[in-house]
Amino acid sequence: MTNNYERIVILTGAGLSAESGLSTFRDKDGIWSKYRIEDVATPEAFARNPEMVLDFYNTRRSGAHDVRPNAAHEALARLEAEHPGSVMTVTQNIDPLHERAGTMNLIHMHGEILKALCAHCGARTAVEENLTVDLACSRCGNSGGMRPDVVWFGEMPYQMERIYAALGKCDLFLSIGTSGNVYPAAGFVAEAGAAGAHTVELNLEPSEGISMFDEAIHGKATEVVPAYVDKLLKR
Repeated sequence: MTNNYERIVILTGAGLSAESGLSTFRDKDGIWSKYRIEDVATPEAFARNPEMVLDFYNTRRSGAHDVRPNAAHEALARLEAEHPGSVMTVTQNIDPLHERAGTMNLIHMHGEILKALCAHCGARTAVEENLTVDLACSRCGNSGGMRPDVVWFGEMPYQMERIYAALGKCDLFLSIGTSGNVYPAAGFVAEAGAAGAHTVELNLEPSEGISMFDEAIHGKATEVVPAYVDKLLKR
């Protein structure tokens, strides 16, 4: 494997964090098999029943406080630290595991579960306690608008201009632990491929977009990701 790649972009999804004990969303027994998206993950749901939405996310928040990164997260942080070129990680995950592993150049395109977004003033702040309808924003002082800082269905993911700019310049694109059926992220492989990048899927099983990749390696993230990083770094 060549190590001449200068600009690497990595997309990660729920499959990366599953081995740390966090539930995935779209698997057969995932979160969306137990809840209706329309009830807990849309702006309309929050307007209609904020208590239900906040209870749903408070459960997710409590599970994220003590979870630890796994070998796959640690391998990606090592790649960023040791690769002589640039490495950008774009994650669909709202958990803090990339940061806890040491990744620095990171975009949470779907937001962060341990932060809150004030619907009144737009402030994003880390909040330790449970979110409630009575919680006041530390920036503007208004209550009733503190929602989880996550991108809901019908909302635009964060930092898309920066992501597309990186995809248009990268020479290696890695897609790790993602189902390949959620846009716009599912289209990233086409963007990178059009820019001439070598595209690789590292996933537990073939994704819906498997035919678009130049290379695919399937298996547990904690096994295939460290092995691939070792090859990139020529260990």
